[in-house]
Amino acid sequence: MQLTVLGCAGTYPAPDSPCSSYLLEAQGYRLLLDLGSGAVGALARHHPGGDLRDIDAALISHLHGDHWLDLVPYAYARRYAPGGAAPTLPVYSPSGLARLLRYVGASTVRAAYDIGRLSTAELTLGPFTINPARTAHPVETYALRVAAGGRTLTYSADTGASDAIVALAHGSDTFLCEATSKDGENHPPGLHLTGAQAGAHAARADVNRLLLTHIAPYGDPQHRLASARAVYSGPVELARSGASYAI
Repeated sequence: MQLTVLGCAGTYPAPDSPCSSYLLEAQGYRLLLDLGSGAVGALARHHPGGDLRDIDAALISHLHGDHWLDLVPYAYARRYAPGGAAPTLPVYSPSGLARLLRYVGASTVRAAYDIGRLSTAELTLGPFTINPARTAHPVETYALRVAAGGRTLTYSADTGASDAIVALAHGSDTFLCEATSKDGENHPPGLHLTGAQAGAHAARADVNRLLLTHIAPYGDPQHRLASARAVYSGPVELARSGASYAI
């Protein structure tokens, strides 16, 4: 299983990164986890196949715009890219995505996708087995444990401190975990993690590697990294747009 980070900025795109979007590949099957603002350009730049239509399915963790808004331009890319229109793309999300797409796009946008309901039920897409779990976030949000070929990635999506996320990530080869908030500052519970909390979740889950993501452009990535390393002894990196990892 191969992970390519298309975007890892939280809240709004950074100068060097779109918002949250991740490409997983295994056995020739290509799965998107989120498609936040600016991610379509990164998909064109970093996708090894080079064809924007060459995606098999997408999972949208929740309906905050920094995780799904590029479904709108991606619909046009799938419809009008050279080589002809792509087939309707299966997209799984919490309830409400179809209504949002009708509001923000023409009929082309809604017609590009076959929208299914994301819940805590297990999904099988190509070689991937996906187990979602609800996170601690103000809107319906799902963390995703994705397994293929004996390897496992867990993506926290957006979450505050959560025992459910620790349980979901347990033993994962890679834990892609948000670290939005700054340690030492007052921040609302049930919203986002700090770097230290991300590290603590990784340590409790006994994961093999931690990738920190969803850091806002105004945040301090090195502070998040140092805070995570202080509590988690395994390998820790900052996710960056364009980076690729063998899971």
